[in-house]
Amino acid sequence: MKYLSTRAPADSTERKSFCEILLEGLAPDGGLYLPEHYPQVDAATLDKLRAVYLNQGYADLAFEVLSLYIDDIPAEDLRALCRKTYTEAVFGTPEIVPLRKLEEVAADSGSTTLFIEALSNGPTLAFKDMAMQLLGNLFEYELARRGEELNIFGATSGDTGSAAEYAMRSKSVV
Repeated sequence: MKYLSTRAPADSTERKSFCEILLEGLAPDGGLYLPEHYPQVDAATLDKLRAVYLNQGYADLAFEVLSLYIDDIPAEDLRALCRKTYTEAVFGTPEIVPLRKLEEVAADSGSTTLFIEALSNGPTLAFKDMAMQLLGNLFEYELARRGEELNIFGATSGDTGSAAEYAMRSKSVV
């Protein structure tokens, strides 16, 4: 999978892999990186993802989804990163993202149950922990693979900064 900048000219041929953009942040032209194409997820794929979640848990579901977008980290390494990230120890619950029944709603085809996801179970109690905890582990992995170091300076009053700072805590190469 290759990524391109949202500000790249339509005829631009510059494409980068996930690991090339991982530590880069914004593109040099100030744009955001997006996949050059999006994987199509059909009903069979959704059924497979449901089965993975029900039988193997959130970490393996995260691996399956991320594998659609990341092809330059070996599959077993990416799976290990997901399993290291999405744990009860980190998120305080074995479900990682527990569902809570909200209500039953009448629909034309019968009754529908509405659920709400609890996304505030991470270490900083912000939904941003869902991505930031993985990002910290991805940074550590890629920096070690490159034999590089990165210094991060954080100053914030908001929950994004605290989630980012917490995600980078105790990383051996950051």
